[in-house]
Amino acid sequence: MLSFETERLIMRPWQPSDFDAFFQFESNPHVGPAAGWRPVTDREESRKILQRFCEKPEELCAITLKPSGRAIGSLGLHGDGKRDDALGIVTRMLGYVLDEPYWGFGYMTEAVRGALRFAFDQMGLELVSVCHFPFNHRSRRVIEKCGFRYEGTLRRSCLRYDGAVLDDVLYSMTRDEFYTIYGI
Repeated sequence: MLSFETERLIMRPWQPSDFDAFFQFESNPHVGPAAGWRPVTDREESRKILQRFCEKPEELCAITLKPSGRAIGSLGLHGDGKRDDALGIVTRMLGYVLDEPYWGFGYMTEAVRGALRFAFDQMGLELVSVCHFPFNHRSRRVIEKCGFRYEGTLRRSCLRYDGAVLDDVLYSMTRDEFYTIYGI
């Protein structure tokens, strides 16, 4: 189960009771498109998406504030579709989203650092990858602050919900790099 704490946050499984907070960022027109998905304006559709998230506690978690417990975003360690599992490297791709009112407070950088520690210490991963669209400067900044290494840009690699064909800017971090960067 993807679950851990940081100084100001608790990452825990999604729960049906998180629906109002979940729908708030799912429907925000500034949040979804930056991550590649269409803002969800239908409450029932959003409820079904939350149910799918609740069914994947090993892969997805809610980012919640201490001490209120309010969900402010989502974080996942997913299968890395850009790497071949046949190579035998234990890897996952990090994905995250944060509700707009919480941008600019360092929450996502804190959550990602915690996720890296969990990925390398608890899951035994050898590599964590992450990517963003070229226009998503906030995500790029989080990735850089956390110490990921730029791998390159996969040009015209993603078809977004609105038909836009976008580049993926790719980064990764190995377990050894994590321990070196964070002095562990």
